[in-house]
Amino acid sequence: MARDPGLDKPVRYEHANRMKTNFRLKLTAVFDQAPEGGYTCYFEEFPDVFSEGESIAEAKANLLDALQLVLEYHRDEARKSAKTTAVREELELAGA
Repeated sequence: MARDPGLDKPVRYEHANRMKTNFRLKLTAVFDQAPEGGYTCYFEEFPDVFSEGESIAEAKANLLDALQLVLEYHRDEARKSAKTTAVREELELAGA
């Protein structure tokens, strides 16, 4: 299976001291053929994030959607109980 080149691009992260560091986030997606056809999939690093699709491409797109939904859910839940004095900073991890 060909690797998605977009997942291997380094991400630039600027620390508070303004030094820039390359950061690369890699997740391993596992695609299993389903007995009824299509594929089921999950991330090895986040096994609770899973999806399915008729093709690997569709399953991959659905898996990325599932990851986004899970992250949004956990962010919303964490903010409900966070201290009002907490400092929040969103870090965008995307290919450069």
